[in-house]
Amino acid sequence: MLIRSQMSYEAAARASNDKKAFVKATSLMVKNMVNSMAKRLEISNLYGRTNLAKIDTFTGLSATAAELDIAAAHWASGIWAGSEGMRLDCIDTATHSGSSTLLNGSDAVIITAVDLSARKLTVSSSNAALNAIQNAVAAGAYLIPRGSLNNDVFGLDRIVSNTGSLYNIDASQYALWKGNVVDNNDVALSFAKILNALARAVERGLDEDVVCMLSPKTWANISTDQAALRRYDDSYKGAKLENGAVEYSFFGQNGRIDIVSSIYAKEGECFIFPPKLLKRIGAMDISFKMPGRPQEEFFLELTSNAGYELRAYTDQTLFAEAPAKLVKIENIRNS
Repeated sequence: MLIRSQMSYEAAARASNDKKAFVKATSLMVKNMVNSMAKRLEISNLYGRTNLAKIDTFTGLSATAAELDIAAAHWASGIWAGSEGMRLDCIDTATHSGSSTLLNGSDAVIITAVDLSARKLTVSSSNAALNAIQNAVAAGAYLIPRGSLNNDVFGLDRIVSNTGSLYNIDASQYALWKGNVVDNNDVALSFAKILNALARAVERGLDEDVVCMLSPKTWANISTDQAALRRYDDSYKGAKLENGAVEYSFFGQNGRIDIVSSIYAKEGECFIFPPKLLKRIGAMDISFKMPGRPQEEFFLELTSNAGYELRAYTDQTLFAEAPAKLVKIENIRNS
């Protein structure tokens, strides 16, 4: 993954005589680059090789624009917040495969507006691409990052839901290479349901502490459930009542369970995993250094423009040592 930003000679010249001025001129650009790449990695490590969202309804079609409505279960606000200008592809399968069809062909689908409260994306593309997407919505049309078809990391969602070959090991032949997917039957998630789902992994060897990662909407339901279960002892003070938490922790058959909220988790899904058994592996973490040249920064002079280019680069993927110890709860309904 590579991200590039540019600075004009003029901006560099104004900052060149003062170290503080140079730091001020470049710090915002560097910070934005790191944040952008970190967000993209977070999304890939969660939904790489599956999809960012399923299109629920397709409306407002004009010659080169349309509105895409996303159902609550498939919506993650963190993925789409600030995504104006983001380039997408649309495929006809929920996961990437050799049989997936790129519905928009060679024409990128570009986000022009985002309505977070209505879960609506306004997009532009060619008329042919938009018509092809509209025709496929009833059967299933899924959004993925532009150019990522069969060319992204295997994210947590793909790893836990895999039933075929992953890392050249076939889950249909080796049961411990297959994760646990639990249907929540379109009802609210609760502590009891988390424990019941987690029992699937415990039966297959899970005895480590885990993280239960869910959407902010599901977090609100879990908080209500926790408050209803709370009991007060002699430490209770009538003058002051404190309740709530940033993170909930409790113990199950496996050990400690930390429940955390993520804006990148879809509202209808929840992931449970032991952090010690997930690793980021690869050639290079996020860096502004040239690969193979640790002392040389990625600050290049532009060949046809009056300015400089700064680059950040990474080469990594997510690896799960024991997919049988992973759990995905799907079909969650939030009140």
